[in-house]
Amino acid sequence: MPPNSPPVAVPAPDAPLPCQPSEPGLLELFLAFAKMSLAGFGGVLVWARRGIVEQHRWMTAEEFNETFALCHFLPGPNIVNLSVVFGSRFRGIAGGLAAFAGLVGPPLVIATMLAALYARYGEIDALRRTLAGVSCAAVGLLFAVVLKMMMPLLKRRDVVGLVVMAAVFTAIGLVRWPMQIVLLVAIPLSLAITILTRRRVNA
Repeated sequence: MPPNSPPVAVPAPDAPLPCQPSEPGLLELFLAFAKMSLAGFGGVLVWARRGIVEQHRWMTAEEFNETFALCHFLPGPNIVNLSVVFGSRFRGIAGGLAAFAGLVGPPLVIATMLAALYARYGEIDALRRTLAGVSCAAVGLLFAVVLKMMMPLLKRRDVVGLVVMAAVFTAIGLVRWPMQIVLLVAIPLSLAITILTRRRVNA
């Protein structure tokens, strides 16, 4: 190489690509939902969102909200529906059964044992006060996860979504209108708003 020639640029090594979380297997689905159910005193939703979105990163916050919203309109408990829908999304019917077994199996054993103990010692006043305190903690956990699930709407400044959410809460929680009637109005309205919004964005 001549002494006055410009230095040859050495290509920089490729930057490592961000690690994408792998799809969970059947055993991983079972263990993950078993862990959520065992940690979920007062409600599994808090721990389900933490495990799926924050810990394993199997879903984004928006995907979790959409999936959980779908589970609200299916028959049965919402969190059970979520386990089946989530497991089926990755591993089909076997995945849905694995997630369902992990969610329901361990608490079923514990609840059966506690029911036997409560049948024998349920009249003790200290136990009743303890259960009342646990119910207050459960309400606090529920409010915490609701605030977390609202964050994607707040970050996108989705005013329409927040207004619909507030209207449904007011109609069911405060005015005490029947949930079925409110949902029959809210679901088509939400779909219409979503379609119109996407058309405006794509126009």
